[in-house]
Amino acid sequence: MQPVHILLVIAAYFILLIFISYLTGKEDSNENFFKAKRQSPWYVVAFGMIGASLSGVTFISVPGWVEASKFSYMQVVFGYILGYLIIGSILLPLYYRLNLTSIYTYLEQRFGNYSYKTGASFFLISRIVGASFRLFLVANVLQVIIFDEMGVPFWLTVTITILLIWVYTFKSGIKTIVWTDTLQTLFMLTAVGVSIYFAYNSLDIGKTGLISYISDSELSKMFFFDDYKSKDYFWKQFFSGAFIAVVMTGLDQDMMQKNLTCKSLKEAQKNMFWFTIVLTVVNFIFLTLGLLLTAYAQKNGIDAHKDNLFPIIAKNHLGIIVFIFFLIGLIAAAYSSADSALTSLTTSFSIDILNIEKKYNEKEQIAIRKKIHVLASIVLIGVIIVFKYLIKNESVIAKLFVFAGYTYGPLLGLYAFGLFTKWKVKDTYVPLIAIIAPIIAYFISTATIQWFNFDFGFFILVLNGFLTFMGLVLISRK
Repeated sequence: MQPVHILLVIAAYFILLIFISYLTGKEDSNENFFKAKRQSPWYVVAFGMIGASLSGVTFISVPGWVEASKFSYMQVVFGYILGYLIIGSILLPLYYRLNLTSIYTYLEQRFGNYSYKTGASFFLISRIVGASFRLFLVANVLQVIIFDEMGVPFWLTVTITILLIWVYTFKSGIKTIVWTDTLQTLFMLTAVGVSIYFAYNSLDIGKTGLISYISDSELSKMFFFDDYKSKDYFWKQFFSGAFIAVVMTGLDQDMMQKNLTCKSLKEAQKNMFWFTIVLTVVNFIFLTLGLLLTAYAQKNGIDAHKDNLFPIIAKNHLGIIVFIFFLIGLIAAAYSSADSALTSLTTSFSIDILNIEKKYNEKEQIAIRKKIHVLASIVLIGVIIVFKYLIKNESVIAKLFVFAGYTYGPLLGLYAFGLFTKWKVKDTYVPLIAIIAPIIAYFISTATIQWFNFDFGFFILVLNGFLTFMGLVLISRK
């Protein structure tokens, strides 16, 4: 496939997104940008959230993870179910009762201004790095597939990528994203289905059947109870998954902003219920794809591993149809999380840091919001370019979750303390606790690996949240 043909596919894709933006963005208001006037159908939000949750990281990294970790990731996914139950039964009722635009406003009401700014700041750091990780992966793949051949430098690839997101989100924000994410989720899942079909046929396992082939493969081992020191140990993975879901969805402005566009709490909870079921199935499908691709690579002597597995096989071995769907699916997966990340960064910085709702009239708020939207785009471009020189061999998804354990841990501790105690805290000390807890968690994690060969893995999130909680106890008063 020639580079010009790839560019035409990408151009057609973004023309469609911009057209949706035109249809949904006729009214330029903060109410539309931040909340979509709470008129979004729950089933549209639920389906669109699949793409936002999975992202380009999952699209590339999870299939490539199977060779080394088998189906152990499903242990984390089963933990997600518990986490989403907590979100639907505890956090969503809280957010709707308080009628929040930014979910971190709760921290101001519960603890004070320092806690509020701390929570919002940790989200901003987490989301900037997380979104940059995801977009870096896609920009890197696009660079290898097309732009290196054309002599386009990496920084320009990244700039074009972010600019296209800005074009279709700058006016109506979350209202547009609810609908574009739905379309992008459809494209992504179609791409995975097509890839599974072609990989399955190429392995010539029709007589065995897909289900039998998966169950008979050593790569499909899902549960690991043998070694509690291992990062793949079931209970470590399960509870890590639950807490990851709570913090990366329930305490994340990006994901909750979509839920808060539903008409009522009941519809938001219905959205969360169906989203949980579909997400669990979709993650299993991604692992199935990873198993088939790994088997295909081993059978044909293809030297492709981790994040390179899916791109190399799709581009060079399964034919032009798979490659086209892979390209569309990759872009869809990346942009379905990146567009909402950019919008949530704009929302949180505008409301939580600048307090535009309290300080300015509607016209001034819109002008400031648009400037912040541009600034957030520039920041993402800069961080992605920096990552080009820092990320080496590890799967991007592993790095993302490890980092999330440190940045979302303080948020977990703050919300747990606020929801499950009635104590007040010395508000001015909260930022210090939120900084110290991740540092202590890092040293504990490093020490346990060196001294006891015990790997916290994703469970570092829980340790971090616990340390933050105990720090809040020390500065609390009944």
